[in-house]
Amino acid sequence: MAIKKFRPITPARRFMSVMDTSDITSKPTVRSLLTRVKATAGRNSNGRITSRHREAGAKKLYRIIDFKRDKFGVEGTVSTIEYDPYRNCRICLVTYSDGDKRYILQPSGLKVGAKISAAESGLDILPGNAMRLVNIPVGTMVHNIEMKPGKGGQIARSAGGYAQIMGREDKYVIMRLPSGEMRKILAVCMATIGIVGNEDFSNMVVGKAGRSRHLGIRPQTRGSAMNPIDHPHGGGEGKTNSGRHPVTPWGMPTKGYKTRKKKASDKLIISRKKK
Repeated sequence: MAIKKFRPITPARRFMSVMDTSDITSKPTVRSLLTRVKATAGRNSNGRITSRHREAGAKKLYRIIDFKRDKFGVEGTVSTIEYDPYRNCRICLVTYSDGDKRYILQPSGLKVGAKISAAESGLDILPGNAMRLVNIPVGTMVHNIEMKPGKGGQIARSAGGYAQIMGREDKYVIMRLPSGEMRKILAVCMATIGIVGNEDFSNMVVGKAGRSRHLGIRPQTRGSAMNPIDHPHGGGEGKTNSGRHPVTPWGMPTKGYKTRKKKASDKLIISRKKK
């Protein structure tokens, strides 16, 4: 998928780029798969900001995605490829032979008219087909991977994302995740074959502050521009780093400091991600 650039007729246009939309074949047509999600703008149920620099952004409807891929034994046909404002990859509307319609993440190379299926085993290794990990050959690239059977895909769902099956051990499958982490996942979990499409999304340049505001991102203020009461980096005469290593507004180191809490699932990690 190509990146579209513009002539530099304004300062913002000089570096701005957008994704080519020629691959999108339709606007949403199935009303039952659209819903309104209330924008929290980074606030919790008490109204306090828990995620800074967030706002509502442009109005948008949420597309209900089939992350579980649990429609076994029913063949589906890709009807449309659509834009999803809540994610950086494209989505496909799949029409099944029994009349049911569902959205799935679009794997790279999947076109309108392609046939896809989900089953526990016995399917061809083609983009869009979904099977249990135990029945997918070693070395295959997969995405939308479950961590708990029946919960739905949680790993490798963003544009260009994938994980690779590296081997098997007892009731687990050894996988190399997008971060480089090697991890065991239960072999009965579902995964979709292929790489998530729209791989060039990471090369897109926002180009101007207004596009960030449409995405719900508010401006950030440098800690060094604040007063000492507001940030550990604040205060001092002129431009100074206040004589300490970079920290968060609450004093937590921001470079190299491990913040991951101990979890029961840590025992499934074979090797951590590469820096």
